[in-house]
Amino acid sequence: MKGEQFQAVRGMNDVIPGVSEQWAFLEEEIRQWLRAYAYREVRFPVVEPTALFVRSIGTATDIVEKEMYSFVDSLNGEALTLRPEGTASCARLVIQHHLLYDGPQRLWYMGPMFRHERPQKGRYRQFHQCGVEAMGFAGPEVDAELILMTARLWQRLGLKEVSLHLNTIGSSATRARYRTRLQTYFSAHTDRLDEDSRRRLGTNPLRILDSKNPAMTDLIENAPRLMDDLDEESRIHFEKLQRLLQQNGVEYQIDTRLVRGLDYYNATVFEWMTPLLGAQSTICGGGRYDGLLEQLGGKPAPACGFALGMERLLALLEQQPHWAQRFGVHPEVYVMHQHQEAWALCVAETLRSSGLAVHFHAGGGTFKSQIKRADASGAGWAIILGEEEAAHQKVSLKPLRGQGDQLTLDVMEAIQQIKSSE
Repeated sequence: MKGEQFQAVRGMNDVIPGVSEQWAFLEEEIRQWLRAYAYREVRFPVVEPTALFVRSIGTATDIVEKEMYSFVDSLNGEALTLRPEGTASCARLVIQHHLLYDGPQRLWYMGPMFRHERPQKGRYRQFHQCGVEAMGFAGPEVDAELILMTARLWQRLGLKEVSLHLNTIGSSATRARYRTRLQTYFSAHTDRLDEDSRRRLGTNPLRILDSKNPAMTDLIENAPRLMDDLDEESRIHFEKLQRLLQQNGVEYQIDTRLVRGLDYYNATVFEWMTPLLGAQSTICGGGRYDGLLEQLGGKPAPACGFALGMERLLALLEQQPHWAQRFGVHPEVYVMHQHQEAWALCVAETLRSSGLAVHFHAGGGTFKSQIKRADASGAGWAIILGEEEAAHQKVSLKPLRGQGDQLTLDVMEAIQQIKSSE
């Protein structure tokens, strides 16, 4: 009886050969980029206590209300959640391991996150982020460094149509006053609010400003602006940040409706956006979260960071000319044989020890059929091992690309011949 054929969970994607090389390229580019800024890698679990995200992200956010993959561990009754973002986990790691005892920390991480959303291009239920966190730094120069870092990455990757949106959401006291003003304003127009916005009105009215509903555009545009009542400390911080960006040639636009979707943000918030990905226009977002470490049980310390979406970056890179063709993976040598498995394996390992990429033929077949497979593999050379070669501990070297005669050589001579042709 034929078994059931399984499919990957909707919104959680496989990465197959041809695409995996693109992921590896992007990951290595990111590692080299971060190395230039002396940020150090951390790794934390995929599963965390549910309370960690509820306390840090906020109960009135979309993530906590309807997007987290949460469950109760049947072995001990502990409430657990697949991490929906990385900042809270990184803050928990820093507190638990007392990393700030050694002074401020520049940290980064990379890996899968999980949110139960409606899958669409650029938005998946398992998605991947690279997060960068600077903890223990209070001044706007670190905000500026983080933005300069991202600008350098876009340049490194050759991304063109990317723009920086910048805002400040002030202190917690400023936001509390502003929240009251927004509630008063939107309460007078409840008939124009959609269902999500009416729900947010009593819990998190700032999130109404982030609505993408075109029917509410005018209403949102005419809403009170937090910038008009900004506290002095946040205003000075934001002005200094702008000067630093201007002096370093970073173009930006102030977006007073930019609030970010997580409750732990304060002061600086920013997003890098592109028109090339449709509705999923944000490829990187972040800002300052000075109260989070204390909120999670650590000592008070300022912090700032951002996360960039790996799938969205790859979607942008795929639009570059000849992108996919750069990642064909071909062996340099195809080793074929008939009834000489031991000698063929020995030869293949010797070739690999010299630094060559080798495809070892398995599965039998005539030399004629093996030659066809060798040619299809993209290899530049074939090594042929029959009874005569095995008897004399030699190999027959045949060029598969361009001109040249088939030669019978020692293994080391064959290696020299292959490498001299590179």
